[in-house]
Amino acid sequence: MQMLTLLLSFCFSLSTAFYFHVGEREEKCIIEDIPSDTLVTGTFKIQRWDIGRHDFLESAPGLGMFVTVTTYNDEVLLSKLYGLQGTFYFTSHSPGEHIICLESNSTRLVSFGGSKLRIHLDIRVGEHDLDAAIAQAKDKVNEVSFKIEHLLEQIEQIVKEQNYQRDREENFRMTSEDTNSNVLWWAFAQTLIFISFGIFQMKSLKDFFIAKKLV
Repeated sequence: MQMLTLLLSFCFSLSTAFYFHVGEREEKCIIEDIPSDTLVTGTFKIQRWDIGRHDFLESAPGLGMFVTVTTYNDEVLLSKLYGLQGTFYFTSHSPGEHIICLESNSTRLVSFGGSKLRIHLDIRVGEHDLDAAIAQAKDKVNEVSFKIEHLLEQIEQIVKEQNYQRDREENFRMTSEDTNSNVLWWAFAQTLIFISFGIFQMKSLKDFFIAKKLV
């Protein structure tokens, strides 16, 4: 049975790089809170544990990585099998949390070092591959142009994330105000019920005493 481990990453980080360990056919997922119409780039690399050297090696023959990206509405944005290392891309269609899941494609990890792998993962939100673009530049003017374009994209992404965060805060404030208002009205209704019940009890006791000629 697959184990699903959720690794919560910081919201709106332009670049999140880390590594984690997985076992045989173990799936691990990262949750990213992403604005709409935002390009997300992920780069990963697999290392295998070598029992003899007691270290992770750079290669893991016969292994690959299956990458799946979904939203909380079960919309599949990406589902693809990669090799030992690779880069995947997807664009968010709507704001909210996106689930990025990675799973090794081998069922014979025991023969590759005790069913233990190390996955290096770098998630970049709203960034293009600037190094690749610069490498293709033919002169300094193009290189500077690429850098300026990259900076403008980063500024645009920061503004987009700020607007998204502002909308989230506004929705949270409205929800809090509605909750406080409902609590206030419920307390007021409870008070009226208690007062009405007390008046009814007093009237019932008075009628009882009058009927028994005690007053």
